[in-house]
Amino acid sequence: MSDEPVAIAKPPTSRSSASAAVTVLRPMSEVRAAKAAFQNASSAKNTLRAYSSQWRMFVAWCQAREVSALPCSPETLADYITDRAAIVGAATVRQAVSAIAFVHDRAGVPESQQPQRHAEVTITHKGIRNTLGVAPRRRVAPLMVGDLRTVVRALPNTLAGKRDRALLAIGFSGAFRRAELVALELSDVTFTSDGLKVFVRKSKTDQQGEGVTLGLPSTRFADCPARALRAWLKASGVYEGRIFRSLHNGRIGKSLTDRSVAAIVQRAAAAAGLDGDYAGHSPRAGLATSSARAGKHDREIMRQGRWQSLTTLSTYVREANLFGPHNAADGL
Repeated sequence: MSDEPVAIAKPPTSRSSASAAVTVLRPMSEVRAAKAAFQNASSAKNTLRAYSSQWRMFVAWCQAREVSALPCSPETLADYITDRAAIVGAATVRQAVSAIAFVHDRAGVPESQQPQRHAEVTITHKGIRNTLGVAPRRRVAPLMVGDLRTVVRALPNTLAGKRDRALLAIGFSGAFRRAELVALELSDVTFTSDGLKVFVRKSKTDQQGEGVTLGLPSTRFADCPARALRAWLKASGVYEGRIFRSLHNGRIGKSLTDRSVAAIVQRAAAAAGLDGDYAGHSPRAGLATSSARAGKHDREIMRQGRWQSLTTLSTYVREANLFGPHNAADGL
């Protein structure tokens, strides 16, 4: 079929439609390209990046062995994950299977013919999981509210110290992911009598980019987000664009990166004498855990941290109820 635009006159179905203008259809090549773009946008960028990497490795493996990658046979996929299991963990094997399934699905391979659904693959994959086990995800130490206040008090009253104090205070109070934090712009923030209103334009769980407004309450401690941000803006002279910037010999640079946030958290925690595996995720985990320990409702914590499920939230508040009334052995 030609991809040239085709003029189609719609058959009249009513008096109004009888005089309807001729409709010019878009070429199918354009429609299909747009459809593929929409389908790709349905998955998070990080997931697509990981799938792309896994798919390239699979294609290279198939080429070296002169077997088909798309579509691939169940035997080929079972052989591949067996080979990969000799050098990677069970979690990476699982990601490889998901990536190969994703590509086959996007290529239009019928669900019943997709290789990952075949018994040979499922049995092999289950055996890999049972043999290797699933390594637990790294669990960074949550930066609890008391530790946060210790850390921000220990920061020097320098330009870098003021930036780091604002970053930590806002990162904790809004349970920000690193990418969300470094993407904040001055136009996203409004000072109010209660603290800060912050508009998060897009986050990991908001792929449609609808955005959400958070309230970051003022406190009477050094971790007050509003007071810390005012101090940083006044000292830095930042009046538009990204809020958190790099510093070079006392001069304001470009926006911080995700890795910069992790380095700031680790450096500040170490300087304050905290002992633990702290990282860029620690303020977010600390808000969830501190809130749960203070008796906040799960729904309130989920709203502040943009968590979509209670199951996901539970991984953050795992330590909140180890002791106290929620402990079955307490008070016996």
